[in-house]
Amino acid sequence: MDDSVFLRLYEEYNRDVFNFLIYLTRNRDIAEDLMHEVYVRVLKSYSNFEGKSSEKTWLFAIAKNVSIDYFRKQATMKKHTDLHFDWETQELVAHGLLPEQLIESDEEKRLVLEELHNCTGDQKMVILMRFFQDLTIAETAEVLEWTEGKVKTTQHRAVKALKEKVEARSVRKGRSNE
Repeated sequence: MDDSVFLRLYEEYNRDVFNFLIYLTRNRDIAEDLMHEVYVRVLKSYSNFEGKSSEKTWLFAIAKNVSIDYFRKQATMKKHTDLHFDWETQELVAHGLLPEQLIESDEEKRLVLEELHNCTGDQKMVILMRFFQDLTIAETAEVLEWTEGKVKTTQHRAVKALKEKVEARSVRKGRSNE
């Protein structure tokens, strides 16, 4: 891989990939470590990139796989066994607070980000890709290696679940203020 190609990919996409990883892990240090791993994999595998997708979706696919590997490793370490981590149904629970610079004064956005981490892995990935990284349904399907229909269905369920979680939390908060 030519150094100029690597630098261009890094300069053009590092912010988007890093934001994706930080939203997913909720920890700046972990996101930085995962970011390093993403670009190590980019260096190793760029010669296999065939251009069938955009470089951006290819990078997000790598970031997704690096994230899955990280969460699988965490789940295995927690359970001290080799039980299978079911990406589609397990919740991805990242500990720690979101970095302050990611939490804006918008209370609703903060609530959505907090409740997003109580969704399934599939829902979390779709919401992050579609609404935080502005990937199209087709791009999201390509990154996740799903059909567009599965992305649409997962997105619909995720939005519904998030809305219910945020509303329930607001009701609980309202009761505690009484």
